[in-house]
Amino acid sequence: MEIENYQITILGLGPGGAHLLTRQAWEELEKVNEIYLRTNRHPAVVNLPSHLSIHSFDDLYQRAGDFSTVFQTIVDTVIEMGKRSQGVLYAVPGHPFVGEATTPAILKRALQEGMRIRVIEGISFLEPLFTALKLDPLPGLTIIDALELATVHYPLFPPHYPAIIAQLYSRQVAADIKLTLMEVYPAEHEVNLVHNAGTHQQRIESCRLYEIDRSPYIDWMSTLYLPALDKTASFEAFQEVVAHLRAPEGCPWDREQDHASLRPHLLEETYELLDALDKDDVNAMKEELGDLLLQILMHAQIAHEEGEFDLTDVFRTIHHKIVKRHPHVFGNLKVADSDEVLRNWETIKANERVENGKADKGLLDSIPRYLPALNQAEQYQERAARVGFDWKDLDGVLQKVNEELVEISQTSDPQSKREEFGDLLFSLVNVARWLGIDAESALRTANERFANRFRYIEAEVRKAGKQVNQLTLEELDALWEEAKRREGK
Repeated sequence: MEIENYQITILGLGPGGAHLLTRQAWEELEKVNEIYLRTNRHPAVVNLPSHLSIHSFDDLYQRAGDFSTVFQTIVDTVIEMGKRSQGVLYAVPGHPFVGEATTPAILKRALQEGMRIRVIEGISFLEPLFTALKLDPLPGLTIIDALELATVHYPLFPPHYPAIIAQLYSRQVAADIKLTLMEVYPAEHEVNLVHNAGTHQQRIESCRLYEIDRSPYIDWMSTLYLPALDKTASFEAFQEVVAHLRAPEGCPWDREQDHASLRPHLLEETYELLDALDKDDVNAMKEELGDLLLQILMHAQIAHEEGEFDLTDVFRTIHHKIVKRHPHVFGNLKVADSDEVLRNWETIKANERVENGKADKGLLDSIPRYLPALNQAEQYQERAARVGFDWKDLDGVLQKVNEELVEISQTSDPQSKREEFGDLLFSLVNVARWLGIDAESALRTANERFANRFRYIEAEVRKAGKQVNQLTLEELDALWEEAKRREGK
């Protein structure tokens, strides 16, 4: 049987000294005369067969400005050398497909060009890392590249599973990672830094998360092990709780619910959250946001069970919508200020209506008709203002209020008075919008002030052994003013 000659051989050098090379790798090294290393900064290099002519791409790291340029140059060079009669042996640290960007790129190019290529496996950095940490990776371990994690604002993996942050490289990368992780994990969270796993220089540091960038041992063979948080800190774990409630072995009440039956609860939780926001009650906000999240997950779970959609569809829909409507953030569009953002937002939405076959839908049609009237009026006004239908200044809005007051005083029949009063309220909402005030919240706060003052009046009247209707208007007004003064204090 004829043995196929490969043009490109990619070989894994393992994670440490030459003693960790596989037998297949060592036999290949003894057969060839030269080897090209992605980097000669590897413990096994000094003990490679002495007859080998060793080349490396380390000089590229000094000359090129970024890793992507280095890797692309390596790929191009390996492909060209593979076209020689003797082909090329290209070696990388660890396993060729674990944390190695050049291998998939070389393989793809080689297959496109019809080249013969093979991969000789090696032990990755993970095996000695698991041994060092005495860690079984099967219960949900997440493996993340440090450079990828350093570029995001939020960890993109479930915190109730342990995680390996690989290829830490430098203290600067560790600092960036620390800031990202501390968006979810406590600063005092106990972690492990593992340096040079699988070598005689192996070192394990136990520290707190906020300290990781202070380690003097961080280099290209450093890895961070991040123990899991408890399940109560995980969105995915809470999604499982909701699914369990709806499961056959779950809660009879939760299993009976559908979209319609949950509607009052969704509305109630929304108003309770608004109440917490108005009171600036942080603890209540935390609780009410959780209650509202429960309602959202319940609706998504019911829809999933009915074959309508699932939470993944919800995420995908809102993700596409937000990215598409923020080309000034996720694209190349330049905007001057938030007003231009809103105008552009409405243009995008108008284009979406055309794309979705709803070109006849107006600017105001997407505003829910069951919103509280003050909030609905404010939204109508905001939408119209985004396309230029608005007063030039606040004076014009105030003049409109005075005009509506006059019209009410000049109207005699009940229907006209009702309409004019509605116009007055609409104009007052416009004043609030121009002043940057949420009319709904302002009225709710005014209601609460009135209720608190009236309760004070009732309490004082009871102390005097009387009833409210036994006092004159002047006496009641004096108590009202006293209540206002107490508020100021």
